[in-house]
Parts: sequence; C-alpha cells; structure tokens
Amino acid sequence: MKFAVIGAALVGLCPSANASPIQAERMDASHALTKKQSCTNSPTSRNCWLPGFDATTDMYNSWPNTGRVVSSLVPGSRERVCLLIDDSMPGPTIIGNWGDTFEITIRNKMQHNGTSFHWHGLRQLNSNTEDGVNGITECALAPGDAKTYRFRATEYGTSWYHSHFSAQYGDGTVGTIIINGPATANYDVDLGTYTVQDWYNITAYHASSIALMTGRGPAGTNILVNGTNKKIEGSVTTGEYNKVKIESGKKYRLRLVNPSIDAAIRVSLDGHPFTVIANDFVPIVPYNTNWVLVGIGQRYDVIFTANQSADNYWFRAEAHTPCVSFNAGVGRAIFTYENVTIADPNSSPLSGQPTTCEDPKTVPKIAKNVPRETFANQAQHLPVAFDNRTVTTNNESIVLWTVNGTSMIIDPAEPTLEYMAKGQSNYPKNYNLINISDSAAWTYWVIQQATGAPGLPHPIHLHGHDAYVLGTGPGEFDVDTHLGSLTFTNPTRRDVYHLPAAGWLVIAYPTDNPGAWLMHCHIAFHVAMGLSVQFVERESEIILPAQNSEWFNTCNNYENYIRNRPVYPQDDSGLKKRWPPLEWPSSPAQIW
Repeated sequence: MKFAVIGAALVGLCPSANASPIQAERMDASHALTKKQSCTNSPTSRNCWLPGFDATTDMYNSWPNTGRVVSSLVPGSRERVCLLIDDSMPGPTIIGNWGDTFEITIRNKMQHNGTSFHWHGLRQLNSNTEDGVNGITECALAPGDAKTYRFRATEYGTSWYHSHFSAQYGDGTVGTIIINGPATANYDVDLGTYTVQDWYNITAYHASSIALMTGRGPAGTNILVNGTNKKIEGSVTTGEYNKVKIESGKKYRLRLVNPSIDAAIRVSLDGHPFTVIANDFVPIVPYNTNWVLVGIGQRYDVIFTANQSADNYWFRAEAHTPCVSFNAGVGRAIFTYENVTIADPNSSPLSGQPTTCEDPKTVPKIAKNVPRETFANQAQHLPVAFDNRTVTTNNESIVLWTVNGTSMIIDPAEPTLEYMAKGQSNYPKNYNLINISDSAAWTYWVIQQATGAPGLPHPIHLHGHDAYVLGTGPGEFDVDTHLGSLTFTNPTRRDVYHLPAAGWLVIAYPTDNPGAWLMHCHIAFHVAMGLSVQFVERESEIILPAQNSEWFNTCNNYENYIRNRPVYPQDDSGLKKRWPPLEWPSSPAQIW
C-alpha cells in the first residue's frame, strides 16, 4: 500500500475553529497475516495479533516482520493564515500495522519557510536520520524540495506527526498516526484518533514572538475537537461541533491526542466513564476514570461503553488550569446514539475532574524494571532555569529558558549528524549536547526546576526512547531523602511526562538506540526559547549518512536556499524557529 503526504507544508486561509480532518482508509490487522493463527484479533480477543505476537510481547525486543511497506477544512471563527497538510487540518491519518515499514514523502510547497517532520514517539531504532529534527538529525527541507522518510514501526498504538521547524505545527502542520496491534482490553469499534488542541486567532509565529518578548505566550482563543469547534463571540456564532454516532451496547475505542502548543487539556464524555488501555505508545494495565488529563504531545487510548439512555451527550475538552493552561474557548463535541436526532445535549459533566498537573502512575502491561543499585552513582542533574537577562538578537531583546545552563540554538543547515559524518566534534556550545558513554547500559536524569524559575509545569518529550518515570515531587531533589520514594520496579513508561512547577522529575532509559536524540519541553513557546538538550548515545554505533547521499543533497539544497536568498533572520532555537518579534504584519507569519 502506498500513502504519500504530498504538499505537507501548504499555505492556506483557515477560520480558527472548524476543520474537517481527512483520514486514510483503515486497514484490519488481518491484512498483515501470513498464515492461519489459532487466536484472532477480534472484539472479544483484542489481546491477540499474529502468530507469536500478542499483548504480552515485549515490543522493545521483538516485532512482526510483515513485509509490507506503507508509503505514503477549514478551521471557523476568523479567517487567518494556516499551514496545511494535503489541504486539511489535522492532516491525513497515517495508518499501518505493527512491524510495517513506512515510507512517507514530504514536499515543501511554502515559498519562504523550511520544514522538517517528526514522527512523534516512534523509537526510530537504528534510523536516527529519520527522526525529523532539523538542526540535529537532518537539514531543514528547502522550499520546493522533497524528502522521503523511511522507518519501521517497532511499536504499536496511537501517535501524531508534526513539523519540527519553528512554530509551524501550531498553525496546522499536524496529523495523527495509528499503528494497529493488540490491546489490553476488548472493544467492538475503533473510532480512530481524536485530537484536542488549543487554537489562536493569531498565528503561532505571532504568539511565539510575544512569548519571546515577554517571557510568556498569550492565552489561546479556542479549543478544537478533531479539528473543529463552535465559537460564540458576542452575537456572532461560527464553526460547528464535531459529531460522532454511537450504537447502544457497543464498546468503543477512542484514541486521544493533544497536539497543542501551550495547553494541557482535560477530557471527559458525559455519562460514559473511560477505561484507559494505553498511554503514549505503551500498553498498560487498564484502569477506570471519568476524566483524562492529556498533556501536550501525550496520547491516551480509552474505551467507553454506550450504555446510557439513547440521547445526545457532550464530549468535553477544557484547558487544565492546574497546568497553568489558559484558553478563552471550551472544547465541545456531540456524541449521539443511533436513531436520535442530533442536537445540543442537556447532559451533565461527570465528577472527578483532575485537580493537579500530575500524570497518573500507570502500570505498563509488559513489566520492565530499572537497576536501582547504579542510580546514586550514575544519576546526573539537569537544572531547568529561566534566563531573566535579555540577550540581543537581530537588535531585539528576548528572554530564554536554559537546560543545564545553556539555551539551545541550532542551525537548520548544519545538523549534529552532519558534524559527525564529517568527523568533526567541535559542536557549538548552544547545541547543548551531552555525550553518553558507549559503555553505559542505563542513564538516569534528575530534571530539576531551578530556584527562581517561573512556577510552570513542563511537558518533557524524549526522542528515540520511552522514558521510565521513576518519580516526581516538589522542591529540590535529594538522593538521600528521595531515593526511597522512587519506583524501580515496572515504573510508568511513556515519551511525554510533566516536570512539576518548582519541582523535580527523575527518568531513566536504557542506552540501546544509537543516535542524537532531542529532549525538550513540548510547549512550543518554551522550546523556541531554548528549553532543550540533546543526548548523543553510543556515538561510535550511529548509522550516519553517506557523502553525496540524498541526505546530504537536502543539506546542500537548504544551504543554497538560505545563503542565496533574503530570508528572515533566525532568532530562536531553530527547533520552533523565531522571527523578528512583533514585526506584524511583515513577518512570515503573514506572508509565508
């Protein structure tokens, strides 16, 4: 099957509250079967998959070899500039099966912006060059250029893809990913991905510029559910609610994804509690809850049963203020039973709203332990601080976040892997690079909010790995005081987790994936302000691009573009790229 993302960074006008997502055709797991199996994946046996592979398979060490290659609107309220993937927002859903190889072609149809695309949460085992982070694993893609990403789905579940160039993803360059596989609970119908995200009447570039000037981004103006929402501004009502039909007695799987740039979002469906079966790409022991808090970049797979009176019910998606998330909008969608006329519901919210910004301590289905005996000697500290000094860039004063004393600034034309491929090791200090010993079996990190930093939680995302979350807490971490509170026996695993305000987060992961891997806050404003670090893992084993390869051609094309044409000067990390702050409307946020 071929699935191509063509024109992945296309400019268009979109209203800011209503979009129509486009989804690729869903494929049943049976398409990947090569021989008859005694246990078939069905509504009553979702734990099954292929012969030798099921919900108890350790997907870090084993995955199917399917032999398959999967190659591959308008949001309401006010019109504003958007960046679109195949003329839709969210972009097309990429669907495949556990063990498939994905080939996805990106064509940059913008006139004045580079781009790169990250496949969020995908491990990219031995395929570091496909991670899609310009300035680290590749050069940015120049206007008019194209690139084909190729990688293996060694995990299964729900995720998303997005531009990793500047604040582009906040303007619409996002889509979702489904990798079919077994599940830890049974259900009848897979409703697919369901995005909940903040939205702004101004572009994400403009909002990011405000953050760079003031230290904090503006509040969003709406929350979209599956790309749409109704918005009431005074006497004017625009947009529409997303609508879902359900059948009495059926169990439904819903794949929640938060591709916001600033807001953690709590989610609930009136009258219908959730059974949570996965967080990020990690299958978990199911648990029941009325509400789910979905941080930026996080995913939750939930099951609900249509067992209420046949009627209309509100699906609720709300900015979660304990995460210091603010938004003028309230996300709503309508779930309607069959044979009921769709109308605005009269349903009431369920109790049990989350009251903190803490992630739940979920239990992975496949138990994995972390060595305790080496923690005290090997754990390293990464302080996260707010640089209250201003620095001058392009005659503008901006404020920064730092990790380990450095605010990351990379060059999209000179990625880390290019330095390695050319045998160079003189990385600029602002690349904020940490080498991990080739001999280290595990690495431990104490991420600590520095004294005096603003009281803001940070959703921390690690590329190339699921992090083992050993613990979080308030105040300053002390190994003698807090070691006993850490979880080393089958701790929560995921690729996005919250660093508490004025607190600490301790993570670990095995050094089993050679590459240059970014770790960053997924608040787009914060990564633009430098809140990132990159780990170079097992450098001697990294598979590097060959000279004169397509990878280097992309670099040459981008360097020629950036050097030979008048462009807007870089004034941010290069990961969520800054432009001259508040030069509105002359910025590329207006003209692209």
